[in-house]
Amino acid sequence: MNWLLQDVEEKPRRGNLVLLRAERRAMATTFEVAIPYGTPNAVEAAEAALDEIDRIEQLLTVYRDDSDVSVLNVNGGGVASPELFQLLQTCAVLGNDTAGAFDVAIGSLVKCWGFHKREGRVPTERELSTAMYASGQRHVVLDDRIDTVKYLRPVELNFGAIGKGYALDRAAMILQRDWGIHSALLHGGGSSVRAVGTPPTNVRGWPVALRHPAGDGRTLGVVYLNHQGLGTSAATYQHFDYEGKRYGHVLDPRTGRPADGVQSASCVAGTAALADALSTAIFVAGEVWTNHYCRTHPQVGGVLLAECGTGILPVSVVQEHRQEARAVSVVQEHVQDARATVFNLDALAYDSRYESVLNFFPDD
Repeated sequence: MNWLLQDVEEKPRRGNLVLLRAERRAMATTFEVAIPYGTPNAVEAAEAALDEIDRIEQLLTVYRDDSDVSVLNVNGGGVASPELFQLLQTCAVLGNDTAGAFDVAIGSLVKCWGFHKREGRVPTERELSTAMYASGQRHVVLDDRIDTVKYLRPVELNFGAIGKGYALDRAAMILQRDWGIHSALLHGGGSSVRAVGTPPTNVRGWPVALRHPAGDGRTLGVVYLNHQGLGTSAATYQHFDYEGKRYGHVLDPRTGRPADGVQSASCVAGTAALADALSTAIFVAGEVWTNHYCRTHPQVGGVLLAECGTGILPVSVVQEHRQEARAVSVVQEHVQDARATVFNLDALAYDSRYESVLNFFPDD
């Protein structure tokens, strides 16, 4: 993990950014909080942020029998804490907005394919049919009068597609609200990133490089994050091969099978939770849907790498505001493929003068 965050020399101003870094294992990956050196109470603040991530893990994990989510799964519902209920409401909205490409009630499918133990397998058609019957957030009824959750079928909630991002958002809130820190960069396993403000040496934002999933030194571009989240979905590490075909861990809730046609999908959004969820939806739904979604949601940007060949399709990389400090940029000089297609070109601010703080490549 040492390569993830590094001292950066920015050009042309030649200012050195030194970061105090704290990391901890949670949610089966490594979370890291990076705060500019010299920030008052940085160590204590980072520890508090990591403690909050631990708390969220206890809330959402399906690998502990006493977690809030596990209790709901075992009992087929029940009274949820206000925090969990609100998150479920958010997930329900996202499920509708993505036409089912994002769904947190697919725990049965995750188990069916063996990904819950990272022991991938191809299920029988009967096993898959049974798991599909017990999947889908449409079978989860939310009663906001008393924060009650009711399962209409034996579904299992699994927040793997949004949990890390949500934890980072909460940790970022702790840094700002409790410690008055307004410049920091947090990530979970390299696949979820949350920026607090901007680095002291670059008002544009925290520069984050998107590396090609092939791991051959190519990059897909650089994005600049300012109070935003970044999520990436890819099957680089969590996959298995069977009879000459590769099966990744990102499942299509609509078919019950691993999504295909995309190598990686990255999303920039106002929160890390939203970025995580939408990166999954982009990976599952593909280019056409992503282009439409980004055009109708100008605060969201996406970078999609198609499975066919090595071409990169940065899809609708846009920004909520037009000010340079809020820009979401893809550095054209770093995109090492002549077949690159960029949508909404006027929303991009091309710039190759800055080096990235984070070489972004999921390790989980």
